[in-house]
Amino acid sequence: MSHTPQPASPTQTADSEEVILGVDTHKDFHVAVVITVLGVLLGSKTFPTTAAGYRAMLKWAHTFGPVRRAGVECTGSYGAAVARHLGSAGVTVLEVNQPDKAARRRRGKTDALDAEAAARAVLAGHATAVAKSSDGPVEMLRMFKLAKASAMKSRSQAINQLKAVLVSADPRLRDELKGLSTSKLIRHCAALQVTQVADTADAAAYTLRLLARRIDQLTQEITDLEAQLTAVLAAHHPALLDTYGVGPDTAAALLITAGDNPERLHSEASFAALCGASPVEASSGKNQRHRLNRGGDRQGNCALHRIVLSRLRWDQRTRDYLDRRIAGGKTRREAIRCLKRYVAREIYSIIKNPPPATAAAA
Repeated sequence: MSHTPQPASPTQTADSEEVILGVDTHKDFHVAVVITVLGVLLGSKTFPTTAAGYRAMLKWAHTFGPVRRAGVECTGSYGAAVARHLGSAGVTVLEVNQPDKAARRRRGKTDALDAEAAARAVLAGHATAVAKSSDGPVEMLRMFKLAKASAMKSRSQAINQLKAVLVSADPRLRDELKGLSTSKLIRHCAALQVTQVADTADAAAYTLRLLARRIDQLTQEITDLEAQLTAVLAAHHPALLDTYGVGPDTAAALLITAGDNPERLHSEASFAALCGASPVEASSGKNQRHRLNRGGDRQGNCALHRIVLSRLRWDQRTRDYLDRRIAGGKTRREAIRCLKRYVAREIYSIIKNPPPATAAAA
């Protein structure tokens, strides 16, 4: 039978060394656990997901000793706010993956056990990734990009619905709008005059006008969000926009992957791995080879891919490099993966060490 260690009282560790905080995050509350550097469980407590709750959590943890490290689950969602609060208090916040399923099956699952597992992952050195701070211009880019992606998806859906309504519309209306490009079709539909809805033809015209005006509104939203993205990038990372083949969307995606605190990335290899652009060893016996990295941030990987495709189209040096690698025995896909690795190195250098003018502007 497994033995659950009993929490120690705060008086037992008031003068002790560093303690480690583990947090299991939820929407309405977080469960916190404190352990010593020797692995002794000191206590666990539940706190609400409010500013007062975060302050109370840190104050409670400090009653056991100085807190310098904390393991937090879901620092990009439910744990984002508490991670920012802990970071602003000088605590190093480490991203913790969910507990191992085999261990969970043996021990069972409670929020306190998950929080304890987060603290022990920090103690054992399994959790080494510093969480994104999410408190600067990159977080602004993330929110603008999220809203833009949603608007673009809704616009595409509305365009498809408009064309679907037109297929079954009255022949006179359909003949009037036949052969128009998408942009002209939307303008014509938005200008349709419907005084009253008396039959299916009027209902179709009314629906087409409604959808067309919705598309116009979403297009305006997308244009405004693109302007916001460009303004933030121009103010904080102009050198990235000046890089060949990098546009506002790709620049934003790569910055979101790196986070507001790119100093957490110790090398260009770590950034490449974070973007899924680093080769993974897959050797066995006499077979020595590498395989494609299917991990990492897929949005960052997609951004690197778009940059490479753009350079292959317009940059002669990139095309020459591709030809050399193919002549050396690599397939086109393998050569493109090599190019993505080089681009990741270039982007990392710009993000981690911006030109002096960029640093001053930021």
